[in-house]
Amino acid sequence: MTADSARDKPTSISCIICAYNEAPRIGAVLAVASSHSLLGEVIVVDDGSTDGTADVVRQFPSVRLIVREANGGKSAAVATGIAAAQGDLLMLLDADLKGLTADNLTKLAAPVLRGSAQVSLSLRQNSLPIFRLIGLDFVSGERVVRKALLDEVLKEIHGLPRFGIEVFMNRRIIERRLPLAVTRWPHVTQARKTEKLGYWRGMRAEWRMIADLLKVVYPLALVTQTLQMSLLRVGHARASFALWMRRARNNLR
Repeated sequence: MTADSARDKPTSISCIICAYNEAPRIGAVLAVASSHSLLGEVIVVDDGSTDGTADVVRQFPSVRLIVREANGGKSAAVATGIAAAQGDLLMLLDADLKGLTADNLTKLAAPVLRGSAQVSLSLRQNSLPIFRLIGLDFVSGERVVRKALLDEVLKEIHGLPRFGIEVFMNRRIIERRLPLAVTRWPHVTQARKTEKLGYWRGMRAEWRMIADLLKVVYPLALVTQTLQMSLLRVGHARASFALWMRRARNNLR
């Protein structure tokens, strides 16, 4: 392949969706992702589900299904999907999104495809209020990144806590100072664990997830990550940070 033909080769996107007991929800996500023209392939990693998630996925013939026999957590499931992906770019989506449209996926991919950013993150309607205030959800599960960013550290990802993948990814983004874009999804929400598991089981699951984040990075570093990633935002990083600081000072008065 010549240098010119390599430049002309279209960028391909592999969509990776990790799922654990998401049978009631994953079909709506796949209905959008499986027919999207920008996605060269859609891979679902079923992380040991017991509720028929795999049966729902099989209703979408174009989707590649990888079944892990035992539930190992999101980090290991993402690593499995990355290893199988063929695209230059990865689009990571959660399986429990509600209100997702094709336009949402197009807007998420656009900044990276046109070269104005190296990373794109979603900001959903029901992201935490503090994330909506500063305009950045640093643990967003919906993002577009280059496969090379994660492909070389798959062994490390397999060794992460169950829900440590986003914070680990953030660390690599910050270390490389990769420009990032935030795509607002004002009509998209994510099903909370309390909705899926009931209040008390859901709250325990939420706290376990927070504990996993703290195993990857110290609490102060979580705040630092958010600030550092805000400064990497394309176009309005300083403006967003200044606005956030003004709002924070006003709230303290």
